[in-house]
Amino acid sequence: MARFSIPLTGFLLLCCCLLPALRLTEADYFKYKDPKQPLNARIRDLMKRMTLAEKIGQMTQIERTVATPDVMTKYFIGSVLSGGGSVPAPKASAETWINLVNGLQKGSLSTRLGIPMIYGIDAVHGHNNVYNATIFPHNVGLGATRDPNLVKRIGEATALEVRATGIPYVFAPCIAVCRDPRWGRCYESYSEDHKIVQAMTEIIPGLQGDMPPTAQKGAPYVSTAKGKVAACAKHYLGDGGTTNGINENNTVIDLNGLLRIHMPAYLNSILKGVATVMVSYSSWNGKKMHANKELVTGYLKDKLRFRGFVISDWEGIDRITSPPKANYSYSVQAGVGAGIDMIMVPYNFTDFIDELTYQVKNNIIPMSRIDDAVNRILRVKFVMGLFENPLADLSLASQLGSKEHRELAREAVRKSLVLLKNGKSAYKPLLPLPKKAGKILVAGSHANNLGNQCGGWTITWQGLEGNNNTMGTTILSAIKSTVDPTTQVVYNENPDANFVKSNKFSYAIVAVGEPPYAETFGDNLNLTIPQPGPSTIANVCGAVKCVVVVISGRPVVIQPYLAGIDALVAAWLPGTEGQGVTDALFGDYGFTGKLARTWFKTVDQLPMNVGDPHYDPLFPFGFGLTTKPTKN
Repeated sequence: MARFSIPLTGFLLLCCCLLPALRLTEADYFKYKDPKQPLNARIRDLMKRMTLAEKIGQMTQIERTVATPDVMTKYFIGSVLSGGGSVPAPKASAETWINLVNGLQKGSLSTRLGIPMIYGIDAVHGHNNVYNATIFPHNVGLGATRDPNLVKRIGEATALEVRATGIPYVFAPCIAVCRDPRWGRCYESYSEDHKIVQAMTEIIPGLQGDMPPTAQKGAPYVSTAKGKVAACAKHYLGDGGTTNGINENNTVIDLNGLLRIHMPAYLNSILKGVATVMVSYSSWNGKKMHANKELVTGYLKDKLRFRGFVISDWEGIDRITSPPKANYSYSVQAGVGAGIDMIMVPYNFTDFIDELTYQVKNNIIPMSRIDDAVNRILRVKFVMGLFENPLADLSLASQLGSKEHRELAREAVRKSLVLLKNGKSAYKPLLPLPKKAGKILVAGSHANNLGNQCGGWTITWQGLEGNNNTMGTTILSAIKSTVDPTTQVVYNENPDANFVKSNKFSYAIVAVGEPPYAETFGDNLNLTIPQPGPSTIANVCGAVKCVVVVISGRPVVIQPYLAGIDALVAAWLPGTEGQGVTDALFGDYGFTGKLARTWFKTVDQLPMNVGDPHYDPLFPFGFGLTTKPTKN
């Protein structure tokens, strides 16, 4: 047998040459970067490599306006958000959005471990911050459809439009059970009845994808297929039950009531794989939810076995104290200690990072709490494929405001309409209206106002009146394109009675309601239709047969005008596709919507919900007249 031998010195020299190459090969292989590795192995491998600074960075969410690639790199920031109306440029294109998100992401990817950040945005009725996006009806209208499949399809469309702009995470759905319409966020709630809210959690698989039957219960699930986003069930817990509907206030109810009314939809959301849960600003029996360890950790994480991450609301931990940030060290200790994993800071992030770092180093907050938070955040990022596909491209740009999505929104509008009155006598219905008529009047502050039609959380946080803020179809435009070409359409926003009487109109359509608002700005103890709405109703309906279309985020005071109105339609906040309203008004489709909220007689009755002993509504929960489609 031939032997090959080399001197010992040569062997040692060969080893010295090979060792760096072997080390390089090992260094190039990071288990956490290998998608073939099991999920938990990837999480463990990455976490054991992370410093405290890198872990706390993952727990930090900052606003777009203070985020730069350098900030992402220096502070290892885990997440960025756009607050309401926070956009890279007015009327920004999909490409502009993608460039923003990718620019920040490249900062994150350039860090030592290259952990991608996750960009989040409020997409609560479509991709509502973005110009030319499809704006769907707000949840109050979707609840009236009683159609979970429709809501799932809206989730699918919304996810595509959000991904079209390079964003992988939405702060939706709101699964509040609004028990008092005086609350300024009531339109973000599907219903006063938790069963309807539970059914509407079908939006979650629409946004995230259908959870496989083999998936672990409680685990976050986001499909890695293109066009899906991580969702966020909010606001945990009892946000819709505050006293007098005051936003961010106190929900006074026993534990049984809290679990019976406000908790069920969270269980549905978790079973459908919701990736994140946002904590409510509100308190439960005087204790701030952002500091409620029993409910955040004890119930949500331990009892319901939720495995995604818990996120605070905007400055949520600051508002644990009154005034906000009065004792920030206590806020950090209480909020993180309660079990909140990611803090929506959103501006003064160095204060948060410094304070949390100090508390961990001084054993005020245990390292186990930090590790739990980071484990959950990384779990979501791994599950949704963010490590494999951290950068967005333009391949979905055509989805933004697409024809198919606008048709879906139109379908949602017509299914959400609730017909409350049809004719002064049941034997003489006014609707559906004839398309062919001599001359018709269209009036009211909401007939030709896309901003009013969309409501709050549209383009800006509070919403904007007018027709120049995004693309869509007003009710007036829809009427003009629906009626017979020979029908003369006269538009007068607020006509006087003499004008109406002297013009011999065949009939009139009056669209009035609430101006746009969001959150605390919408808290309202009187719930009246603002002037000139009531005078428009009086002037028009006193002189000609009229249908009044109410555009509002909740039931409003209508009883004083009801006798003088021939037909009454609750259209809620329909969004950009006004043709959905005319689809039903003119009989191309029938009215099918049913009230998912009780319509009160007077505000003195509030709160009043179905099943209450003093239940005496103007229109009860579940009410809604129907019509058949007609050919005219």
